Amino acid sequence: MSEALTSVFSLREEDQVRLRTRLAQKRLAAGPREGDLFGVFDQDLSEEELWALTYLYAYMPINDMADYDGALFLSHVRQTLRIRKSVPWGERVPDPLFLHFVLPYRVNTEHIENSRGLLHGELAERTSRLSMKEAILETNYWCHEKATYIGSDLRTASPLTTLRAARGRCGEESTLAVSALRSIGIPARQIYTPRWAHCDDNHAWVEAWADGEWYFIGACEPEASLNEGWFGPPARRAMLINNRVFSHYPGPEDITLTEDAYTEINVLENYAPARTIEVQVQDEKGRPVQGADVRFELYNMAELYPIAILKSDEQGRARFKTGYGDLIIRAVKGGVWHEVKNTPVDFGTMTLVLNTSAPPQGSVELDLVPPPELEGKQPPLLSQEQLQRHQERLAAGTALREAYEATFPGPQEAEDLAREKGLPQERVWEVLKKARGNGYEMSAFLRRRPAEEGQWPLLLLESLNEKDLIDTFSPVLQDHLEGALPYAEQYAEAWFQAYVLCPRVLHEMIVPYRREISESFTPEEREEFRGAPSELADRLEKGYTYREDLPNLKGRGNPLGTFRLHSGDELSLSILFVAAARSLGIPARLHPSEQKPQYYQDGRWCNAIFCRQATRKEPAGEWGRLQLLRDPDAGAGAPSAAYAQSFTLARLEHGVYKTLVFPYGKSDVYDEPFEVEPGAYRLTTGVRMKDGTVHIRLSYTTVVAGQTTEAVLSFRSVQEGIPILGALDHDLMLSSLADHEVTALGDRLGTAGALVAWLEPEREPSKHLLREWGELAESIEQYGIPVIMLMKPEWASAFSLVPNPELPEGIVFAAAGEEGLPDFIGSSLAGEAGYPHLFAVDAQCRIRYTASGYKIGMGKEALKTLLQLGLS
Repeated sequence: MSEALTSVFSLREEDQVRLRTRLAQKRLAAGPREGDLFGVFDQDLSEEELWALTYLYAYMPINDMADYDGALFLSHVRQTLRIRKSVPWGERVPDPLFLHFVLPYRVNTEHIENSRGLLHGELAERTSRLSMKEAILETNYWCHEKATYIGSDLRTASPLTTLRAARGRCGEESTLAVSALRSIGIPARQIYTPRWAHCDDNHAWVEAWADGEWYFIGACEPEASLNEGWFGPPARRAMLINNRVFSHYPGPEDITLTEDAYTEINVLENYAPARTIEVQVQDEKGRPVQGADVRFELYNMAELYPIAILKSDEQGRARFKTGYGDLIIRAVKGGVWHEVKNTPVDFGTMTLVLNTSAPPQGSVELDLVPPPELEGKQPPLLSQEQLQRHQERLAAGTALREAYEATFPGPQEAEDLAREKGLPQERVWEVLKKARGNGYEMSAFLRRRPAEEGQWPLLLLESLNEKDLIDTFSPVLQDHLEGALPYAEQYAEAWFQAYVLCPRVLHEMIVPYRREISESFTPEEREEFRGAPSELADRLEKGYTYREDLPNLKGRGNPLGTFRLHSGDELSLSILFVAAARSLGIPARLHPSEQKPQYYQDGRWCNAIFCRQATRKEPAGEWGRLQLLRDPDAGAGAPSAAYAQSFTLARLEHGVYKTLVFPYGKSDVYDEPFEVEPGAYRLTTGVRMKDGTVHIRLSYTTVVAGQTTEAVLSFRSVQEGIPILGALDHDLMLSSLADHEVTALGDRLGTAGALVAWLEPEREPSKHLLREWGELAESIEQYGIPVIMLMKPEWASAFSLVPNPELPEGIVFAAAGEEGLPDFIGSSLAGEAGYPHLFAVDAQCRIRYTASGYKIGMGKEALKTLLQLGLS
């Protein structure tokens, strides 16, 4: 080893200098929290502990410095170093991989807990006699025993919360799996596509390293071998697949974006064909523009979403490796911009001249084509014995998870509690049901509250998001209830519950902040702030520092941590203002679509002028209104209006369109005008075709303060043919899971046909389809279209037929063998795509639409096909 290296972690001299420099910067940034964070460095540390702790602190996000103490990080370091020495492959993991993909405590935006030792205790003995590759597979079987997929809100739950709930979305399942693998010393990282090009939404999975090679797995969805997963076919259509490393990481992977403490690596070529786009940004005189934001955008969830934003270098250049689909490339600096459409046939350097600052007028139509479907590699052949063993392990894992779920509080617990406390039984049961494995904590909280508080404890719990009920505990709830109740008589119940009592502001972790924030001010100051909330904003502004942090961690600092650190990113500081105002009995919120802090005074919401250090628009004195109108020329088959599904609204700010935040799927968009800030707006609508191509219309309008602007919500008229693709067997016998009645498929068809699908109930793609049936339930019921969900008998026996009021009335779940599937499923890309296999069949059982595997929106496409048949 050369003299430039230390014996610890193979750190080069330049690495050591970088770490020491960043550590000193972080110590300065700690401010009043210096002792809480850096006191651990005064302990007797080994050289390994010192450098591991230095590494974590050097690259620690500001939010983590605000929210956690040094004791947590030192405990994490010591446990991880002990694990490295105890696992059989510990010495085989190279130091750089250990530092970047084993040592880190953070995977995504999750709340950080001291979980490494607990996870290690679950897995150490179970994997100690296995090879690294076998240990990866075994860890994923364990994850499957502990959690399954469910869609949820944007806040990423911690691994312990996912275990408590026994479910999570893909980002949470993969956070759990990465944490579990790291707990046994295996390098692991979360891999994801920010947005798909061929359908809506995104996906996350896991890569794990074994003996010199990275392999992928589907988190909590184990396969019998590595590099297998249902997401393989859609991943071959991706435009970007990457991993975020919270440190300076030199590769060897392709690097999309690198900053001093943050790296995005691009692993697209591991999954899909890739090409490189060369962009040259110039001003109107042909001079290169350095520091322009070059945005690579695709259509997803009815907006043009940037999957990557790169800075142009000193020559005005930016390079981006992406897939073989269309993109919109927009370069902007100082509010001046230019954008072009890029397709795979565009060779050479694309030149963007910054020459536009005025908003567009009228409307523009464009088509974006995703990468094509491609065949994948033949998966390894497994023996019948291996396949049987795998299916047995999946069934056993499901049984273990369901046995744990059976311990959750049930309706009887809710009934007893409601009777004891004089509370409405249905509302109590709704809270306990949502709290899942944390239900007994919620029950204990309600039981301990005195009778004179009436329903306020229950109203506090009802103000929380579903995920909050799983990872919020009694001391936190007590702080918020006792801190808010003195102001309860000043407001109407619903108003008080939403804007004073509720501790949730945006996506931050809920912590007990009310008492500490309130007691930091004198009684006279508290009274002054209640009379003039703008003075509270001024006080916080004078004492707090704006610090921009990592792009995907904005707004994740909890209010108490930000309050103690006296600094944070713009959104975290805005969250702090709302929390501080509520702590003093002042109704406050983040504006629903703008996410700017507001307080309520004199009968109206007022913008809090807070954190002027941030680059932000000053609040408008008066807002405008945008009234959406139905398109009088829309045909019968035009898409229905649903926010973030078929349309979005965005305002031009500094040369970039910022999509406004409204509830997903909001459909009552014609009833009342949208209250929005004055400015230039873009209305984006899209019609997605079966092959993933989207036909987009961009309509531009300007909203003036104090006035109502009207805009027609219109979609492009695009029709696809409805061919006959084959037929399902009219006489296929189905055994209903509800009553075991055996009927022929043809006897269950309606006059318009039916929606028929073969499911694999435990897999995420099938769960997405069931969610879509819930979203489409009203239309399905309106037109009387049968929905028939089939599954193999061995899966049906373990399927939990719990009534779901969100699903269409009359939906049928039945057992049917794979022999009922048409032949083309096994001999086409659909066979590899896997379940669900969805068909829209007409009244003669002829297939008029089919889709397989993961494709968000397939349910809507199938329903649209049947409706078009009925209208033709």
